[in-house]
Amino acid sequence: MQVERGQRRRRDPLWARITVVAGAVLMMLSGTAIVGVRVVIGSATSNIETTNLLGGEAAAAQRPGGNNIKGAVNLLLVGIDARPRGSSETSVLADTIIVLHIPASHDQAYLVSIPRDWRVDIPAYDKIGFSGATDKINAAFSYGYQGGGTELEKRARGFSLLAHTINKLTGITFNGAAIIDFGGFEAVVKELGGVNMCVDERAESIHLGIDKKGKIYKLWYKEGVGIQDLPAGAKPVVHEKGCRRMSAQLALDYARIRKSLSDGDYGRQRHQQQLIKAIAKEATSKGVITNPLKLNNVIKAAGKAFILDTQGIPVEDFIFTLRGVAANDLVLIKTNAGDFNTVTLGGVEYQQLNAESIQMLAAVRDGTLSDFLLSHPQYVAKA
Repeated sequence: MQVERGQRRRRDPLWARITVVAGAVLMMLSGTAIVGVRVVIGSATSNIETTNLLGGEAAAAQRPGGNNIKGAVNLLLVGIDARPRGSSETSVLADTIIVLHIPASHDQAYLVSIPRDWRVDIPAYDKIGFSGATDKINAAFSYGYQGGGTELEKRARGFSLLAHTINKLTGITFNGAAIIDFGGFEAVVKELGGVNMCVDERAESIHLGIDKKGKIYKLWYKEGVGIQDLPAGAKPVVHEKGCRRMSAQLALDYARIRKSLSDGDYGRQRHQQQLIKAIAKEATSKGVITNPLKLNNVIKAAGKAFILDTQGIPVEDFIFTLRGVAANDLVLIKTNAGDFNTVTLGGVEYQQLNAESIQMLAAVRDGTLSDFLLSHPQYVAKA
């Protein structure tokens, strides 16, 4: 029997875990960066934690012919909010869910964000005796995470149930996957020396404060209460419209903001995608790929940042097969064309995907996303 779960207290996600893998992979996918790449692959991959995150029907490896990356490629990238302050097992949510889709031509890449509040049926999961639930899609990770085992085993279960849920809803299978760590993301952007970002709408932070002397403080936001830990005389950081160089701390903060945006979580999804693109562009810049020491340091930092599942494909095979994908080819995609489609049930607000968004996800499944976007240009987000 399925159960309904109400709304959980949550903070905005430490979403940027997912950006590290995109930047690191796309950095090495650049044709220029291929020179000498075998020299650094060893150091780039030796400290990556690997495990089977996908499992079951969601894995392309389960299809006839196995995990073939010569055609269209789909990678599932997930950032989780582990909530160290007062956290519990049930509070671990997949607050950022992105499908990185590469068509069979291997000359472009699309970032498709899945709304975390999408109301879905989460299937049963026999490994932990879970009988299924109707809930927000980000809760699938939480359900799978519960139970005994090591932290790696629990995260792998959570990811597997989330991937299985997406597969049941859309039919998409994945050639690889990653859970990304926030600390690793910050280390990578620090190694890059920051990123260039364009703020498209004034955004007030609930995660960082600043005093009159310019000192930045990390804050904590408690749902229903507000900002906590703001020192006397300090104010929340405000990101004003315009283009500028951002530090890792400020870039992450901007990409996490939701509450002060006119389009809420859709705006945050767009900013998350923009940050991925900014990282990829910075990582493929001449200042990085022509500097062996800096390149190696960036890759080493990225190697510590995520749990990776390549479904049996060596990392170097991904790199050389997909080397035609460059940072400038990242296309940002928004579900529901960026418009709210809200339903309130039992006092809880959920998002529903419209018929066109379901068609878009089917196009990802079938490798025809570029055709869909030609007839639905409103689904392409601003870069």
